[in-house]
Amino acid sequence: MHILFLTDNFPPEVNAPASRTFEHCREWVREGAQVTVITCAPNFPKGAVFEGYHNRLWQSETVEGIRVIRVWSYITANEGFVKRILDYLSFMATATVAALFVRRVDVVVGTSPQFFTACAAWATGMLKRRPWVFELRDLWPESIKAVGAMQDSAAIRLLERIELFLYRKADRIVAVTHAFKDTLARRGIDSAKIEVVTNGVDLGNFRPMPKDPALVRELDLEGCFVAGYIGTHGMAHGLETLLEAAASLQRRPDTQDVRLIFLGHGAEKAALVALSERMGLSNVLFIDSVPKSEVARYWSLLDVSIIHLRKTDLFDSVIPSKLFECMGMAIPVLHGVPGESAEIVRREDVGEVFESSNAAQLETALVRLRTEPERMARYRLNGPVAGRKYNRTDLAHKMLEILKKLQRR
Repeated sequence: MHILFLTDNFPPEVNAPASRTFEHCREWVREGAQVTVITCAPNFPKGAVFEGYHNRLWQSETVEGIRVIRVWSYITANEGFVKRILDYLSFMATATVAALFVRRVDVVVGTSPQFFTACAAWATGMLKRRPWVFELRDLWPESIKAVGAMQDSAAIRLLERIELFLYRKADRIVAVTHAFKDTLARRGIDSAKIEVVTNGVDLGNFRPMPKDPALVRELDLEGCFVAGYIGTHGMAHGLETLLEAAASLQRRPDTQDVRLIFLGHGAEKAALVALSERMGLSNVLFIDSVPKSEVARYWSLLDVSIIHLRKTDLFDSVIPSKLFECMGMAIPVLHGVPGESAEIVRREDVGEVFESSNAAQLETALVRLRTEPERMARYRLNGPVAGRKYNRTDLAHKMLEILKKLQRR
């Protein structure tokens, strides 16, 4: 079968949508499928085209058997609502046109977070008379309101009408959480056409490993208890909470060996760096984004991984993909996200949960893990065992079976 996959994030970008799409498509090719991906020039999150690429109307390459077509889009940094909408709309238009030139397609997939890519998938499916699948990674535009990027308005209500239109028109919806499926069912979408394929971990790349000695020396982390946040530094993540905890730890005489590292980029990074400087934090280290091939080396530095989203009801339905990467690498987690993902942490016993935006609880949990090696050892032991339940290879196979059923229909 020939799968046409539309996504505005793809490697060498290293965010969660890019990783999931690539790892799924790679497995589908290994299982005998033909896969074509339409995406844009890699530029996330800084809005600068990666070295070796150009923002052209059309360029093509093959990546591990996947045909990748990159089309022009209006490129901007991951900040500023209006510019980002222009980015999304431009990709929607060029991806739809490019899709018309991809021949003998059996099924079309469009992935979120934002749904303009799904719009392109719907249009492509309609024009080619082929079934199309909405891969739902985020309840957008509800998440825009949740982080305060935009208030309820006529524009938001228009986006919500488009959102519901796409849900109804999709031949299948593949949601990344059960909570997303429940939410759509409550909004009147037929639950029979909603499948759940959670995020997972590529166990070939994310596995237990010792701390990288070169990085430990380079970053002056010898003898330190290292906690860290790896991922996008955006409005949704509420990383000010981590800085508040760092300030409290810096004042304590018994936690002078604790370091917090922040790796990644995003709309709020500059503000976070400035806030850290104003607070006089010497126990915090900001590191810029690194290539995908280097990410596991930086994960290895962590004694504890902090996963956090700002406190809002919407994020009860989110499962951050980095949770599964921590499992695979046997890194205990401190999980500041309520709901379905917190239940996974408790059920699999891979770390501890603290209340979102509660710096005092985070500080207490960090001190507890630093001083209780037996607890840490238990969480490390449980991580890889739990990670095998979320093996990306198995999850990719599950989604491929969903697509094959559509093809046969």
